[in-house]
Amino acid sequence: MVTKKTAGRKVAKKKISSIAITEKTVSQPAKYPRNAVDRSLRIPKAILEQNAGKPCSVKESAAFLGVGAAGTYQVEVSSGIKYGFLERPSPGLIAVAERAKRVLRPQDPQDKLEGLREAVLNAPVISDVYGHYRGENLPDSQFFHNALTDTFGVPVDKVAEFQDIFIESLRAAELLIETDGKLRILDVSQGANASGAQSPTLKKLEKAVKVDASDSCFVMMPFAPPLGDYYAKIYKPAIEKAGLRPVRADTEIFGTGKIIDQIWAGISSAKVLVAELTTRNPNVFYELGLAHALEKPVVLVSSNEADIPFDLKHIRVIYYDMADPFWGAKLLDKVAENILSAIEHPEEAVLKRTL
Repeated sequence: MVTKKTAGRKVAKKKISSIAITEKTVSQPAKYPRNAVDRSLRIPKAILEQNAGKPCSVKESAAFLGVGAAGTYQVEVSSGIKYGFLERPSPGLIAVAERAKRVLRPQDPQDKLEGLREAVLNAPVISDVYGHYRGENLPDSQFFHNALTDTFGVPVDKVAEFQDIFIESLRAAELLIETDGKLRILDVSQGANASGAQSPTLKKLEKAVKVDASDSCFVMMPFAPPLGDYYAKIYKPAIEKAGLRPVRADTEIFGTGKIIDQIWAGISSAKVLVAELTTRNPNVFYELGLAHALEKPVVLVSSNEADIPFDLKHIRVIYYDMADPFWGAKLLDKVAENILSAIEHPEEAVLKRTL
């Protein structure tokens, strides 16, 4: 026999279940532009060509293109605003921004490319992901998927869409190159270090990561020039910029005693490590093996991909190009960022044991 109370409980359970299902299926709004950068120029172009670039309503802009102003068109307008191609001079109106004019009506050979790059480097979320991986290969699909959801807050149901938009936009802005089947993100910054400023990525990491004055960063690298000279010029100031104490296994720092004991002590006590893998130095590889055995986060650096062992291909690696006049400043900034990133997200810099 079903009582009124029992029936009431069943109805309540159904309501709770219905609410839970609804909460799970409701999609979170995307903060990033939902169109690739080159596909977000259609509306600014129409306003320039058919309205002399004057402000107009969204409905009027849609009429220029012969389409409806609802649904996907609103998404396209939003993308144009997020890339800085469109702006709202007053409520209800949109206008063509200067950035779009530079791309669509360039007055210099570099205007179009620079405008596209500015749009990408200032777009919400896209700019964050670019800053995180610039100068590196994009990780394999599953690792990239995890980073997008865990680190950058991209909704799970929109990860595939974001990946497509991100890659297409970087291609359009000539910020991607393919090497050995991998996509590498070009670092087009001039290095914030040159002006004494900090990169936006480093500022965010400093707020998110707590570093104590006693925390050290152990550097594994060849001692002989020219690579050995990078310690004082790049790695030491980069580590100090990240707020840690730099340590290197040489006689000037450790003094007398068994060098291997001192290396072990330096690696064991370090919060994070940096490994310069250029030239495949056997001592560096040995020290790197010790660090990985201890499951320490290590920032990997190399001037070329050929010097990276196959077993390390899935871990983040900073690549620098000495033909770039700003390579030193860029590398200094990037190492500082990746040190803090390795502390915040050790899974990206630790070689985990599978057994």
